[in-house]
This record gives sequence, structure tokens and C-alpha cells, in this order.
Amino acid sequence: MTGRSQLMLMAEDKELELGLQAYQETTTAEPASTNQRYIEMVNRVGQRIAAAADRPDYQWEFRVIASPQQNAFCLPGGKVAVYEGILPVCDNEAGLAVVMSHEVAHALARHGGERMSHQMVVSGAQTAVDYVTRKRDEREREWVMKAYGLGTQYGFVLPYSRKHESEADSMGLMLMAKAGYDPTEAVRFWQRFATAKDQPAPPEFLSTHPADERRSAELAELLTEARPIYEAAPQKFGLGEPIMLMGTAPPVAQMPTPPAQGAPPTAASFNAFPQHPPIWQ
Repeated sequence: MTGRSQLMLMAEDKELELGLQAYQETTTAEPASTNQRYIEMVNRVGQRIAAAADRPDYQWEFRVIASPQQNAFCLPGGKVAVYEGILPVCDNEAGLAVVMSHEVAHALARHGGERMSHQMVVSGAQTAVDYVTRKRDEREREWVMKAYGLGTQYGFVLPYSRKHESEADSMGLMLMAKAGYDPTEAVRFWQRFATAKDQPAPPEFLSTHPADERRSAELAELLTEARPIYEAAPQKFGLGEPIMLMGTAPPVAQMPTPPAQGAPPTAASFNAFPQHPPIWQ
């Protein structure tokens, strides 16, 4: 999938098993959203991305978590969760597609399995001791939580490497374009998100997915490859529906027209994030 050699000490079926366990644990511990519009939007965007991913062996699930955390994740097998707090930053369906396709790309590329393999090598002798003393399940649980960016709520963070982030950016951009969402929104999304990194309580998503000018510039360069994929998509949704803080939206006929390709972002596209209340209160 990545086109490069990867250190992979864990079989994919084991990775899928651990991913399902982590998903069930997280979604059991976190309250499900009751915002029907958010639920419908996440499922709609998710199903389109799943179709573009072309992994019929994945048992796709999409969950909205009722939490102000600005975070999202995709575990092996297509287990996707989006926290309510990140939706205002997404601004619209295309922004949501940026987040979801990026997380799906990490799973498709088996970045978590690669990260767990590195953890296995680093932990070495301690891993052997844990297996003998029946602490295997506990250690594997910690590995998968770290590997897929779920560590923030457990007190530890393992940021994705620059290589993994670049791969997920590229794969995710092509994925959202194939799903019919305007890929230029990816650049605008990361520009919006980058403004949050200097806040007293930066979003959880930034702890594992650093945002900077280099990232936006690299995504802008990738648009030359993504635009033809978007133009060839069977259905094009542009920016899709806007995301409103109160869960309401204007009629479809009143929705703003997507900007022309290459056009600079408007001030309106940067307004959602400052309106959202601080996290970790």
C-alpha cells in the first residue's frame, strides 16, 4: 500500500483483532452523540470514503462521540470514530472528509501495525517478561492505544512520524477526491487547524498530527494529482453541507458555492474554529 518496505512483526489478523478490541473499549467508555445531523453526516461521508477505499474485507463502522475533544481515529478493519469537538473545525463535509480520509489512510497503510512493531523491538526483553507473567493483553492494549493515537486520554502520546503523516496526507487526499469531495479543502483545513497549535490547550488531534506551513505547502503541491481524480469521480459533492454549531444548516439551495480551483480561502472558511469553546475545561 505504501510502496516501501515496512517493519511488520504483527500479522494483519492480529492487528484487526486488537483494533476491534480498542474500538469497543473506547466507544463503550465514551458517550455516543445524540446529534442526529452529526451522525448522519459522519456516516454519509464515511460510506463514501469506504467505497473509495475499496476494502470490502473491512467491517466499516462509524461512530460520533459526544465529547468536546477535537479528535478522530480509524482503527484496523475500518472502525472510525469522530469526536463532536472536531466538527466545527471541519467547517463542512469536505473538511470532515479530510479528517476521516486521513485517518482511514493510516489504517490502510498499516501505520499502526508498523508503529506497534517498532514498540515490540524497543521494549524487547520487557515484552518477553510480560508474556511469561501473563501481562500480554495489557501490553498489547497499550501498544494499540499508542499506535492509533488513542493515548491522550490514557496519559501518553505517540505522535505519527513525518513519513507516516506525509503518506497519510497523500493517500487521504486522493481518497477524498475519489469519494467526490473537493481536495482543495484539505489545504484550508490544515491552515485552520494550524492556528490552534499555540492555544493554551491545543486540540488532541494536533498531539499526534502536527500542523505547520510545510504540511499545507506539500498538500498544495499534491493537488495537481488529486484534482484529476476528483474530476473523474462518478459523483462530485464539492464542499458538501456546512457544519453548524447547533446542528442546523441552511437549505441546500442556500449553501455557498464552492470556490474555484486554486482560489484563496475566504474569511468565512476560517470562522468556525474561534467560535468553539476551549477544550480540557
